[in-house]
Amino acid sequence: MGKSGSGKTSMRSIIFHNYVARDTRRLGATIDVENSRVRFLGNLVLNLWDCGGQETFMENYFASQREHIFRNVEVLIYVFDVESREIERDMHYYQDCLEAILANSKDAKIFCLIHKMDLVQEELRNRAWSSIVHSLIPNVRVLESHLQNFATICEADEVVLFERTTFLVISHSTRIEHPDVHSKAQAQFRSMEIRQANFAAFFDILTTNTYVMVIMSDPTVAATQMNISVARKHFEKLEVAHIAR
Repeated sequence: MGKSGSGKTSMRSIIFHNYVARDTRRLGATIDVENSRVRFLGNLVLNLWDCGGQETFMENYFASQREHIFRNVEVLIYVFDVESREIERDMHYYQDCLEAILANSKDAKIFCLIHKMDLVQEELRNRAWSSIVHSLIPNVRVLESHLQNFATICEADEVVLFERTTFLVISHSTRIEHPDVHSKAQAQFRSMEIRQANFAAFFDILTTNTYVMVIMSDPTVAATQMNISVARKHFEKLEVAHIAR
C-alpha cells in the first residue's frame, strides 16, 4: 500500500516479474486492487495484493472494504515516495493502515519502504525485499542452521543463499562480510568464480530453487566447488522437507 505514484507496482514488477527499471515506465496506475500469485522456492506461493493509491481507493479501503482488505494479512508493505510533498497526508494514510491491520490481522508483520531510492545515498539503502520474503519462509531457522554448518565445514567467510527466480537473499551465514562481492551476483547464471588477491567467491546452483554464493579469504582454495556439489542432495531434501511444503 501507499499513495499513487509511490512506485508499488514498479517494485513488484522488477522483483517478481523480471522487469528492468526502464520497462516500468509503461506501467499504468493500479485500479483498486490488483491480485497476483507468485511461486517462490518451488511450492511456496505468495499472494500479492497491489492496492491502488488514489485518494478514492484509499478512502474505500478504510470504509467499505476494511475487512476485505485487511483481514488475514501476513505482511503489510507500506511504500513512501522519497520525493513526496504531502508528508502529513502520507502519514495519515499510514496510520489508518496500521489501525486497520491491528484490528483485523494483529499478527501481521509491518514493513515501511522508501521508494525511488536512486535519489538516496547508496549506503543508506537496505535489502528490504529480502527481509520481507525471509519473514514469510516457513521454518527458515532450520535452513539457517544448516547453512551455518555448511559454512563451518567450508571454513567460509560468508555463505549467501539466493532464491533462483527473484535472486532475493533468503538466508546467509557471515563470519567476515565482503559487501563488494554482492553486487556482482545480480545476474542469472549457471556458475561463476571470482578470484582476487584477498578473496575467492564461488556462485553456483545449490538446489532446484536456489543459488549459493561462498566467499573465502584464501583465494587459492580449491575444494569449495566440491563442497557445494556434495551439499546439493542434502539441501534439496531439506528444502522439500522443511521449507517449501
